[in-house]
Amino acid sequence: MELSELIQPDCIKVPLNSTDKQAAIFELVDLLAEHNHVSDPDAVKQAVWQRESTRTTGIGHGLAIPHGKAAGCERLVMAIGKPPEPIDFQSVDKQPVHVIFLLVSPHHQTGAHIQALAQVSRLMARDAFRRSILEADQAQAIHDLIVQQESIAVESKDTQ
Repeated sequence: MELSELIQPDCIKVPLNSTDKQAAIFELVDLLAEHNHVSDPDAVKQAVWQRESTRTTGIGHGLAIPHGKAAGCERLVMAIGKPPEPIDFQSVDKQPVHVIFLLVSPHHQTGAHIQALAQVSRLMARDAFRRSILEADQAQAIHDLIVQQESIAVESKDTQ
């Protein structure tokens, strides 16, 4: 599974309207609902916020990956948002968040959920890619960067 299979430009919002953690998460859930990727946005919001309340998903380097499993979701879905100003997510490195990857899946999709979390983390750990995402000011540009990075990864595997 590739991240580019999970995300479409219509589920990337640059900039978000929100300026705090909970509002940003809820805005991304609403974006998924607007595009019919979740059927019960209230259940999804509750699941993601409950997970966020137990431990921050601000993993460092300006990135947060809020996530949850909810009945209002039939398959693994993703939304991405960039707030107009960095948001305090109580990140592990104490730095504010510049980009948010929201992942939501049904309760039975544990493997794919964990795999997607790991893929986002690996992708954003690459300095050049992270800088490009942080500089991107349009949804399509972010989508294109993800597709391009995954193509590079596939090509490098093919040549090994």
